[in-house]
Amino acid sequence: MPDLKSLIREVPDFPKPGIHFYDITTLLKHPQGWRDTIDALKAHYEGIQVDLVVGVEARGFFFAPAMAYALGAGFVPVRKPGKLPAETVSVEYALEYGTDSLQMHKDAITPGQRVLIIDDVLATGGTAAAVAKLVEKLGGAVVGLGFLVELDFLHGRDKLAGYDVFSLIHYEK
Repeated sequence: MPDLKSLIREVPDFPKPGIHFYDITTLLKHPQGWRDTIDALKAHYEGIQVDLVVGVEARGFFFAPAMAYALGAGFVPVRKPGKLPAETVSVEYALEYGTDSLQMHKDAITPGQRVLIIDDVLATGGTAAAVAKLVEKLGGAVVGLGFLVELDFLHGRDKLAGYDVFSLIHYEK
């Protein structure tokens, strides 16, 4: 198995000076790295009943459908407002300066379904916590939150206390 961290391109000063961006597109295009990523995420959740995998727009859409397939579960997209065609439920969450919101179809989850949330990066934890609230608002049970990358220095895991949080790759700074 290739070292997955070595397949991620580090881009300094993007999207603005002082930000160090971890570009996962270089991992996605690497056939063995891509397979190993999905296999490693799947291995963590094997043996856990998962009815649905929720993916967060946009980069979560790379991983969540593949995980749903691997686990024999359905896939549910969470999108920004105005992107889903049927009736939706929303959740608003705080950003550094202001708020944002996410939506899911109102009929995407039925009460009691066991839901795995998958996204590319766990940073401050605000988006992941909001998605968990959205799932629970519809009566779903969050069985875990899985990420390719976790930026440990931003302490996003703290906002997800009480949930099973798993990340394949960690960056400490």
